[in-house]
Amino acid sequence: MTGDPLPPVLLVGCGKMGGALLKGWLAHGILRAVVVEPATVATKEFAGRAEVVPDAERLPADFTPAAVILAIKPQEMANVLPAYARFAKNAVFVSIMAGRTISVMDALLGGASVVRAMPNTPAAIGQGFTVAVAGRAVSADQKALADRLLAATGEVAWVEGESLLDPVTAVSGGGPAYVFLLAELLEKAAVDQGVPQDLARRMARATVAGSGALLAASPEDAGALRQAVTSPKGTTERALAVLMDKEAWPKLVPEAIDAATHRSRELAS
Repeated sequence: MTGDPLPPVLLVGCGKMGGALLKGWLAHGILRAVVVEPATVATKEFAGRAEVVPDAERLPADFTPAAVILAIKPQEMANVLPAYARFAKNAVFVSIMAGRTISVMDALLGGASVVRAMPNTPAAIGQGFTVAVAGRAVSADQKALADRLLAATGEVAWVEGESLLDPVTAVSGGGPAYVFLLAELLEKAAVDQGVPQDLARRMARATVAGSGALLAASPEDAGALRQAVTSPKGTTERALAVLMDKEAWPKLVPEAIDAATHRSRELAS
């Protein structure tokens, strides 16, 4: 991020991900932020720092955003987007809706510069990872602006093929849920072995969080780190023999990612 303030931005939808983005923009400095969100509880923490209206008809007459961020539910797209077509001439549209293609959004907006992006929930603490793809109409300056806006919540990577957003959604977008499930299962397994509930929860959470931090800080790949923890004929090796059985994680994880990827493609149809 540069030291210059971000230009005026319109945020459509202020759920968890939209709110995380807005929080990042405000922290980095923004000339003007206007939010369209009917649920007042979602924008309570931004009172006095962002202008909030319940719908597109209430937008300030003098407001001309440089970017419009679409953080609404995918099923709302067809009804919501046409109201913002008036900004298509000058603004870049950045969508974080799963499965909704650039061509469909472009048609609903009557021709627009559209960026598709898939962030994940660690964006809420500035540790997110976002993969983005720019439509053909997006200029270099618009792409740079989109990058700045997305980078307010963590790391950003750009790809050329829009079809890659489907497996990205499955791996990165849904990835935090899989990690949380691991923590959940570790906690339950510890309790089943007689560990007190409070200790089991603290232990599972700290183990997952600490392992993630170690992975982020290490130049080694995940396989090497796994092997470093696994003593020959030890307890970890015995557990991994179960998890790495050909019918266990090596089979189930690819199946899960494949299922999520297919669902992302279904949302586009």
